[in-house]
Amino acid sequence: MKYSVNPIDKKKYIIPDILDDKNNIELFLSKNKNKKVVVIQGLGFVGAVMAIVVANNPKYAVIGIDLPLIDTYWKIGSINNGIFPIIAQDPKIDEYFKFAKKTGNIYATYDSYAYSKSDIIIVDINLDVNKNNDYHGKLIDYDVDISSFKNAIGTIGDNCRKDVFILIESTVPPGTCEKIVKPIIFERFKKRNLPLNKIKIGHSYERVMPGPNYIDSITNYYRVFSGIDEKSARSTEIFLNSIIKTNKYPLTRLTNTTSTEIAKVLENTYRAINISFIDEWSRFAEEANINLYEVVNAIRVRPTHANLMFPGIGVGGYCLPKDTLLASWSRKNLFFGKGPLSQSEKAISVNDKMPNQVYNFIIKKIPTLSNLKILLLGISYRGDVGDTRNTPVENLYNYLVDLGSEVSCHDPYISYWEEKNLNINQNLKTHFENSYDLYVITTTHTIYNKQKTIDSLLKLDKKIIVDTVGLLSNSNIDLLMAKHKIFVIGRGDL
Repeated sequence: MKYSVNPIDKKKYIIPDILDDKNNIELFLSKNKNKKVVVIQGLGFVGAVMAIVVANNPKYAVIGIDLPLIDTYWKIGSINNGIFPIIAQDPKIDEYFKFAKKTGNIYATYDSYAYSKSDIIIVDINLDVNKNNDYHGKLIDYDVDISSFKNAIGTIGDNCRKDVFILIESTVPPGTCEKIVKPIIFERFKKRNLPLNKIKIGHSYERVMPGPNYIDSITNYYRVFSGIDEKSARSTEIFLNSIIKTNKYPLTRLTNTTSTEIAKVLENTYRAINISFIDEWSRFAEEANINLYEVVNAIRVRPTHANLMFPGIGVGGYCLPKDTLLASWSRKNLFFGKGPLSQSEKAISVNDKMPNQVYNFIIKKIPTLSNLKILLLGISYRGDVGDTRNTPVENLYNYLVDLGSEVSCHDPYISYWEEKNLNINQNLKTHFENSYDLYVITTTHTIYNKQKTIDSLLKLDKKIIVDTVGLLSNSNIDLLMAKHKIFVIGRGDL
């Protein structure tokens, strides 16, 4: 998954001098009379896709809204020019967007006037955690910046109708709806002399999964929901029933919004701890010279242990690296608990250090790294997805460059690595012609384990191959070992 517009070309979407889009909004709504107006705040990896899902329901007219800034305005221009801002492996993305544009059922803007016309507002904006890690990845401290989120909610409160339904989909610190969203909206309503008993605020966290099932992760997946009161919960349920196939994926209602907020961060914390747990066992497996993959597979046959993780390079994406910290911050700052969620925070620190562990593994096996030409196979944080947000590959790349290695990168889904300002050569064939000394598999893209890739590696002179994610099958490892030197994280000596 990646943005369809190269970030270095964002400047071609010129931000207007006068930030007034009222006439275009009214024109859009005049063409969509008798439809409920859904405004989606935030056009990122969640909001943009949510917008086209909702726009495929003919009873809704959808307005996506984002800020008129260099990093966000281009998405508005892109959507209105018929180019969806995100490229994904899911063919339904193109199908849903084309339908929304063909029916004239979607419009994007920067003008907060849109909120005044909305029946439903869906909040899909980031709530960031600023982490302070040392060079080796150890988490030193962190802070949750809620200022932008508060400003966004305030803008809604300043402009929305008195009876609007607001659905918070963003992952937030537990207690946010009751202790932040509701008070801000009520404060703004009091200033506007609006009644407080008409507003409806619900929470149902997104479980969007980038990749080939992008759309289905919204429309064909279980959702948890709640509201600040009964009418809010009912409005949430009615809306979700209109976009999710709840006959197959029933909704689960929880008692209050804090419960659903905890559900999301607990869900991701569980996974983060599971990942961090296997890290020290990977080191143990290497010291004991055993194959941890076959051990884990043997354990996984038990249904109670089927989700035991494999060794890897670390976690990435938007949620897993920080959601635990939202919960820990909430405990200290919103509920004034006796301390942080220390065990959960430790898991985040362990996961952040995993790229450094992989780096140490490599230099232990190959002491002369500074004199080698290295190719990293994969820069995305997840297999068969083009997404570099918080990818652990970035830290490994930095360690190798700092050592003095000549590092190149390949990824079949990414042509430009925004965080590193690097153009990526996606032609794997030309990479194999460049005669690198070391090939490091850093993402579980299927292409790297295909026979065509294995055959290309076998044609090379003797090389060193390091699999940091356990992608290579046993048969392919056997084939490669006949010619090359192979090392696999958590597998002992081959």
